[in-house]
Amino acid sequence: MLLLLYTGMVAGQERGVLTGSVRDSVGDPVELANVALLGTQEGTMTQSNGTYRIEIPAGRSFTVVVSCVGYLTYQFAIRLQPGQVQERNILLQRDIRAIREVSISARQERASTFQRIDVEDLNYMPTTTGKVEAIIKSQAGVSSNNELSSQYSVRGGSFDENLVYVNDIEIYRPFLVRSGQQEGLSFVNSDLVSSVKFSAGGFDARYGDRMSSALDITYKRPTKFAGSTSLSLLGASAHVEGASRTRRFTYLAGYRYKTTSYLLNTLETKGDYKPQFSDFQALLTYQLTRKLEVSLLGNYSSSKYQFIPSNRDTEFGTKDLPLNLRVYYEGQEVDQFDTYMGAITLNYRPLNELSLKFTASAFSTSEEETYDILGQYLINELDNTLGSDTYGDSILNVGIGTLLSHGRNYLDASVISASHLGNLQVGQNRLQWGLSYQYQAFYDRINEWELLDSSGYVLPYNGQELALSESKRAENSITYGQISGFLQNTWELNAAGADLFVTTGARLTHWDFHRTTMFSPRVTVSTQPYWERDMMFHISAGYYYQPPFYKEMRRPDGFVNDEILPQRSIHLLVGGDYIFSMWERPFKLTGEAYYKWLNDLIPYRIENVRLSYAGENISQGFARGIDFKLNGEFVHGAESWMTMSLLQTREDVEGDYAYIFDGNNYIQVPAGEFPRPTDQLFTFGLYFQDYFPNNPGYKVHLNAFYGTGLPLSSPNDDQYYTQLRMKPYRRVDIGFSKVIKRETDLLGERNPLRFFESIWISGEIFNLLGINNEASYLWIRTISDQRGIPGQFGVPNYLTGRRFNIRISISF
Repeated sequence: MLLLLYTGMVAGQERGVLTGSVRDSVGDPVELANVALLGTQEGTMTQSNGTYRIEIPAGRSFTVVVSCVGYLTYQFAIRLQPGQVQERNILLQRDIRAIREVSISARQERASTFQRIDVEDLNYMPTTTGKVEAIIKSQAGVSSNNELSSQYSVRGGSFDENLVYVNDIEIYRPFLVRSGQQEGLSFVNSDLVSSVKFSAGGFDARYGDRMSSALDITYKRPTKFAGSTSLSLLGASAHVEGASRTRRFTYLAGYRYKTTSYLLNTLETKGDYKPQFSDFQALLTYQLTRKLEVSLLGNYSSSKYQFIPSNRDTEFGTKDLPLNLRVYYEGQEVDQFDTYMGAITLNYRPLNELSLKFTASAFSTSEEETYDILGQYLINELDNTLGSDTYGDSILNVGIGTLLSHGRNYLDASVISASHLGNLQVGQNRLQWGLSYQYQAFYDRINEWELLDSSGYVLPYNGQELALSESKRAENSITYGQISGFLQNTWELNAAGADLFVTTGARLTHWDFHRTTMFSPRVTVSTQPYWERDMMFHISAGYYYQPPFYKEMRRPDGFVNDEILPQRSIHLLVGGDYIFSMWERPFKLTGEAYYKWLNDLIPYRIENVRLSYAGENISQGFARGIDFKLNGEFVHGAESWMTMSLLQTREDVEGDYAYIFDGNNYIQVPAGEFPRPTDQLFTFGLYFQDYFPNNPGYKVHLNAFYGTGLPLSSPNDDQYYTQLRMKPYRRVDIGFSKVIKRETDLLGERNPLRFFESIWISGEIFNLLGINNEASYLWIRTISDQRGIPGQFGVPNYLTGRRFNIRISISF
């Protein structure tokens, strides 16, 4: 049926041809200008002599858009008959105000460690989390092994080592989230995004004090009234934007609602899942004078999670020893996370070359995590004898017990900031500076305990007293401040045989919690040789400090370590990119090798998405690897990319030990260097777009990821060393979309669809291959061994299974 449908569409799509040339105001040809049909994937680029040729579906009206960096965009309407050939020669006018600034900033951006991500790709990517985070996860050097979470690891770093900025305002997330099921919406609303830049390391001094990556997002600046709405089985979103007649006042607002119960019902723990996540954001801008502008950014987010578990049935073990865990539950978990953020910004531009920005912002979060859950479990050995009448049934009870978990955790936190950013463009030199102050306050109450009963014995068992298997009770109230500043200069040198770009800068930060002052010099040098091939190379080095945020300060017993120090990292990376044509379409190959020296580390365990820190600087290590990315139009007019990364990250934690067999007995020795929790040796990602030939309204979007297994966190509370690894993470999501109405479609006056700019509907299949990926492990202990079976079992907690989703999106 699909083949017949495809054949019918191909036969029914006759085309015309538009040809001509594009020249500038003095008659010189414009090379590499984009000639595209608005709202479609159809397009081409001009040749070195300025000529172009594009096939257009006949019998329909289209808007042709001709654009090129440094020129004003030109548009015109066209409608061709079958077989018609029309010549159209186009004259582009130079954008005098923007060409110099755009060309210089674009070249300097390519010469940095940042890559710009096309926001158009956000709309169609099949994802269960935020669209921006989904695209970040697909970049080279980035990994995430949990489709329920928007958090990600970059080049061996933890989730807490990544910087996120929106309009130069640093963004924070809730602190008490321990699983992807609890995690709500990320801050970034993709409906409001104008540009996305991402650096996986070696980023400039203007970006703050984190050790792994920087994500720089800019929201839209509307010029007219517009909006969109989207509805799916996982939630809904809507946004509006607009500007006054004089464009002095602009507004941008968006609302999102998300529920993941449809996905969570595929987990092995059955029960009543009631997650409800929502947020509202608004950005208001008013131009007070020609040189002065004020803007307000506000956000409110509410995340509610209620779970009443009923039972769990998980098979695990090995081929020779298949086991089954069955748990019956009573009780429930109720969590509430409310966050608020507000910022006011003054932009002052006294000269065209000088801009000054002043920002005051505040972030507040109120978090509650409460649960009382009783689980009665059975561990049974299964019959693995082929042909047996009891094959797959239980033949031996290995362990039985009851686990009672109790938690009452509350956290109130505030971060208040004031900052100044300056930018001066003098010729090919760009000078930037900044100064900021942060005040942080945390009030935390922790009360967690577990009681484990196995075969009538409480564990740990000593025959004398009733003991809890785990207990944590603490109350912390801390406040501290941090002041930082940076100075950075980028200049371009036109040497013989190559262009040279040099960015030097330094940050100076004083953290008054421990009265520590940190100096962070950073440098990036890039060169673009005058070769026939378009290639650019860069080398970057820098010193990166990370003052502990509240979670890093807290020891396993729940109390804050007053002597904690900032973590330190030295980055060294070498890379380059190559822009070329293949199949007469543009492609870009990027590669980067890196080494990171890590000192004064605070080791941690990963439990789902919760990081449990040691609260002490007792580790040192390294991270090294190489990343590759190839992106381009594998299919004409549709950008796709593939990434591949190799990574090794190790650490040496003071006091950690291992057991080795000396021929007679097992003896305890220092563990030495061992893999960090994020040591994912190999990853491969693919995002691929395609469409039906001659009918680009039918599209397919494939997102695939493979990553080798992550190290398992140690089940022993007193150490972080482990030799165990989880299974590889493998996942494929696919989406099929149909454009119902395009921006260029001309509809009759009685057609109600004429009020909408575009309408498209998509069907998505999450976890297409139905693979059971592991999120973490549940460690079950029994009072005694039977038949040599150990008294501690690692039971995998699996992630979501296959699910189908339907989504409809409308813009107006």
